[in-house]
Amino acid sequence: MSRSAERDRYVDFLRAWAIVLVVLGHWVITALVRSSDGEITAPELLATLPWTQWLTLGFQIMPLFFLAGGHAAGGSWTRARPAGGTAAGWVGGRALRLLLPAGAYSVLVLCSVGICSAVGVDSGTLALVGWAMAMQFWFLPVYLVLSASTPALHFLHRRWGLRVPAAMAVVALTADVFVVTAHTPYVGLIDYVLVWGVAYQLGFCWQDGLLTGRRPLAQVMAGCGAVAFGALVAFGPFPVSLILVTGQDPSNTNPPSAAMLAWVVAQTGVCLVAAPAVRRLLARERVWRVVGPVGGASMTLYLWHMLPVLLVAAAFYLTGLAPEPALGSAAWWALRVPWLLVLGTVLAGVVVALRPLERGLTLLHERTRPSAAPDRAWLLWPGLAVSVLALTRFAVRGFAPDGRFPVLPALGLLVGTALVMATGWRSRVIPDPKDPKYPEDSKDSKDSKDSLEEAA
Repeated sequence: MSRSAERDRYVDFLRAWAIVLVVLGHWVITALVRSSDGEITAPELLATLPWTQWLTLGFQIMPLFFLAGGHAAGGSWTRARPAGGTAAGWVGGRALRLLLPAGAYSVLVLCSVGICSAVGVDSGTLALVGWAMAMQFWFLPVYLVLSASTPALHFLHRRWGLRVPAAMAVVALTADVFVVTAHTPYVGLIDYVLVWGVAYQLGFCWQDGLLTGRRPLAQVMAGCGAVAFGALVAFGPFPVSLILVTGQDPSNTNPPSAAMLAWVVAQTGVCLVAAPAVRRLLARERVWRVVGPVGGASMTLYLWHMLPVLLVAAAFYLTGLAPEPALGSAAWWALRVPWLLVLGTVLAGVVVALRPLERGLTLLHERTRPSAAPDRAWLLWPGLAVSVLALTRFAVRGFAPDGRFPVLPALGLLVGTALVMATGWRSRVIPDPKDPKYPEDSKDSKDSKDSLEEAA
């Protein structure tokens, strides 16, 4: 049986569901205003209308990304080890699944930034657009670090099980105390790995049955996580918003807070409680034919979903064709429906247009992915380190900080990705997928080329 046939549909569903909510969430809160002189600004909806921060409870679904990622990574690494796979070979293959599409996206955006800068586009406008095109990048360096740490994290999991995420949670809470009370600089950075790492580690536990073998555990996690979140918001210093709001201190996401950790636990519990019913639904082929393609295109959707916003802004707002009722009015909210429909249509067209690029990246991955025990494993780790730093810089400052071309981050991502690719580069003929001798792992790689499970 091929690996594709063994895939857990519920895990793929979680990935697809999370992608849909992330995209919809970003689109819903994106507000555009055209001034009398034709300039377009993007007021921050969550800050302008504070009540909308409650909406983030429905749209903050990132714990499911890391939970599903840990579940998939744990199974993949467990299969690779008995087959002679090494940490470098496994990590290199997973890293390229993320770095190649992220690198291609970055190259195209950076080329556009360079052209716009050369023709004299206003620096403020360029900075805003560059930030919008990089706002989703925060996820990439965190996921790369967790993927690179999977062999070590899974070793700890095999030895201590649920005590590992519990210990990570304690350290994360301790760090958050310093962040909130003493405003200790840089301490909060470890919570990006620890809080999201708890969800990732819980994915290992889920995959091994540690979360499902004890019947009331899921309900306890859901209930206790929800109560803890409510208490931290009602009686603690944390805001209700689960998305960054400018000027809000402390924040639940920058860095991930104790309230976000509680949300991770609650969402994991709800996910486990809902699993049997959703799995029965996904067993219906009609349902799966809808869900499957979304999961298969998840990386493309995640990277490119802000491009339709820019295209629609240019087509309808720069030209003055878009109606502009007062921000937050009943008419403004009613217009969110056609706004989402138009953006969804444009994004579907973008996904279709990108198919040749995706096929090229798949072939490039086949040529450059490391073998089980790569000869140049020493290139992998500096390549990952440089890539993480470059992606972090883009996530923090965008693709056009202060309206300028980001030379150092661009070079960093180029060099880092090249080093990871060099780990496994080999001059071999790429087999034809129609050839009956085509390797099974390559077939599976092609089938799932854009899933976040395979992407990182």
